[in-house]
Amino acid sequence: MEGRQGMIDDRRLEAEMDALPVRFPGPGGVAGVVSEGRIVALRAWGFASLEARQAMTAATRLPICSVSKQFTCAAMLAACGAPEALDGRLAAHLPNFEGPLPRVRDLCNNQSGLRDYWALTVLHGARAEQAFSREDAAAVFQRMRSGHFAPGTRYSYSNGNFRLVSDLLEDVSGETLETLYARHIWEPAGMTGAVLTADTRRPEDGVVGYEGTDATGYLPADNGVYWRGDAGISASLDDMIAYERWIDATRGDTDSLYRRIAAPQTFRDGAAAAYGFGLQHSRVGALAVTGHSGALRGFRAYRACSAEARLSVVVMFNHHGDAHGAAHRLLRSALGLPHPVSQPLGERWGGQWISRETGLLARLEPGLDTATLRFGTSPESLSETSDGGLASATVKLARAGADLMMQRMSENHSERLVPVAPAPAAGDARLAGRYRSAELAADIVIECRDGGTYLWAEGFLGTGRPEIVQPAGPDLWLVVTRRSMDAPAPGDWTLAAERDATGQITELTLGCWLARAIRYERCG
Repeated sequence: MEGRQGMIDDRRLEAEMDALPVRFPGPGGVAGVVSEGRIVALRAWGFASLEARQAMTAATRLPICSVSKQFTCAAMLAACGAPEALDGRLAAHLPNFEGPLPRVRDLCNNQSGLRDYWALTVLHGARAEQAFSREDAAAVFQRMRSGHFAPGTRYSYSNGNFRLVSDLLEDVSGETLETLYARHIWEPAGMTGAVLTADTRRPEDGVVGYEGTDATGYLPADNGVYWRGDAGISASLDDMIAYERWIDATRGDTDSLYRRIAAPQTFRDGAAAAYGFGLQHSRVGALAVTGHSGALRGFRAYRACSAEARLSVVVMFNHHGDAHGAAHRLLRSALGLPHPVSQPLGERWGGQWISRETGLLARLEPGLDTATLRFGTSPESLSETSDGGLASATVKLARAGADLMMQRMSENHSERLVPVAPAPAAGDARLAGRYRSAELAADIVIECRDGGTYLWAEGFLGTGRPEIVQPAGPDLWLVVTRRSMDAPAPGDWTLAAERDATGQITELTLGCWLARAIRYERCG
């Protein structure tokens, strides 16, 4: 361990590090903290493989998953100078897209409006464990006909943005992505063990990722996707610590790759964006922080740094523990900041509302000191504010009579949501049938039998597993997807029906936060 640095609260940080295996239980994990270019805390615990009793170490290479996105953007800037150099090549990868194409800068900032291609695999009939090739990814993009908002106007996380950037980068450079990563980042940073593990069926160093919890037990995750650009890098804690030290060492160079990808971005209307070039911009206390999460079934990762404090944190698990939460506890402990404490809610928040812009249900579930909002991919915990509303770091809610005002600051999205009356528990047999999406050239099939309702998709990737359909409101249902090729899974889809004059359902609209407003027409 290299000496104590700056204003770090060493004692509290060490205690927080020691508590990680208990606070975030699972098969194994690693964590490290860098202050002013020096390692001030490092831990590796548990097992890389429970079956082989193989110890987890700081040298064990783990999938960093979507943390790879910043490496893709940095390599693109190093090789091309600016994303605009690639704009002219994008149309060839989206040959059936109608309307204005996004810019490559929109791809880098998750402002493209393209639906997430991993979410779309569910609607193309994929199962969570099946193989997914590079050619399959290209086929998903070739089928895209529209986006779910105009480019540059909103934020929506879309893994395919960075897959496209990597494809364009390889097109224009004539070199492989791993060659560009190594030349521009891994070698200068001293990341001697970093590799591109595009095939998730063959993880490095015998590491195994685990699904499950203490309550259910831990089972090896079976992944079959081939990914690059949006994810795919495998790196050890030693490699990631070298990366953080390189970021600190080059902090004074205005042309350093990290300073370039960390530059603030905006939407087309000039509003500040909280995401750009594979980095999420947030604050811990008064300090600006840039970072990113990563996930694959069986793995979770998070890294973040504050340039102002010269402080970096890396956390990686081979299970589904909250790596983001663990890293932020370490950041706050190192900085001597208190952990947030919620106060009991003054009133019970609960109910459901519909977003007309996205077509998605927003559901509030009250708790003792927080309310859980189910709208995006993962549930969001909101605390009561001094003005009587609810808020988290990214969402604000306020009552407007029976309506709900929702502001999603990082997405450039504000909207008045209207209430939705709850639906009776019984299903509606008129929903049953086969429906076709012209957008996807794929079908969904709905079965209603003895009160149970199930939906599955059929497309070029096969026939998906039936998912449970739950009544939510008048002509509204929730379709629940908890496991898919990528992680986290899409979560709750909102299914809305349109009827003809006789009351028969003729059209459906299906969407989740990652892939909204996909229309289906009844077949036959």
